[in-house]
Amino acid sequence: MKLVTIQIDNQNQLGVKTARGILNITAAARSGTSGSLPTTIHELIEGGASARQAVESYVSAAELDSGAEWLDAASVSYGACVTRPEKIICVGLNYRKHAEETNAKIPEFPILFNKFNNTLNGHGHDVELPVTSKEVDYEAELAIVIGRRTKHVSEEQALDSVFGYASANDISARDLQLRTNQWMLGKVCDGFTPIGPELVTADEIADPNQLNIRTVVNGEERQNSNTSDMIFNCKQIISYISRHFTLEPGDIILTGTPEGVVLGYPPEKRVYLQPGDVVTVEIENLGSVTNKMVAENV
Repeated sequence: MKLVTIQIDNQNQLGVKTARGILNITAAARSGTSGSLPTTIHELIEGGASARQAVESYVSAAELDSGAEWLDAASVSYGACVTRPEKIICVGLNYRKHAEETNAKIPEFPILFNKFNNTLNGHGHDVELPVTSKEVDYEAELAIVIGRRTKHVSEEQALDSVFGYASANDISARDLQLRTNQWMLGKVCDGFTPIGPELVTADEIADPNQLNIRTVVNGEERQNSNTSDMIFNCKQIISYISRHFTLEPGDIILTGTPEGVVLGYPPEKRVYLQPGDVVTVEIENLGSVTNKMVAENV
């Protein structure tokens, strides 16, 4: 399934995207005519197999119903495909060529840092460039969304804990990020994690480490790689994190970015994001998330 968050009357509602358009699952659940359906993406994730089966059955019936109401996927307002994760965990320097372009040592262990829910943003929404930074960069990233409580999971079983995958942009204020040896400040500005619009369930992705990934800025391709270039692959990342703390349903893991970021250019050729720039992150089979940069309104 391709799950989306649609914003109606300033409320996040759960939708399912198919070739016909988008079905509003939240509206169907609230109508009381469609059985027991989850009303949010988190209810669906936390509800396990029964919640998923209820949604799949509803969608299958709607596909055969000529009177079913479908929303136009091109005209809805999208929120972040996961709206309130307990944790947003990020992996730094996790593509070999990206580490090389920034003259960084290949890490022996995954480099972990965190973002917060204030950074979540949806496809089609603006990203404010903070007045405190002059060096805002893009980072195309594969997002993993955890589907069940996970602790001390083996690498062999790690992908069984995944609910789905999404395209994400780990926007980074480099001057703030590199001000100290702790990266957090450059990562947690408001709206700095556009994700989605689709959360694609794990059964539709045969191998998350065989996906093309790229970034386009104002129509110019800046990043073009494959998730196979990860230093630590998805199952290794999940297993490693779970050995140190518990992953909960709905947690997001951002798995690193490939080469081609502005920071990787020679200093004299670095042109960071400016108001009006339009950035698209696209991952094979997961769709594209596009956002326009605007000046912060202070």
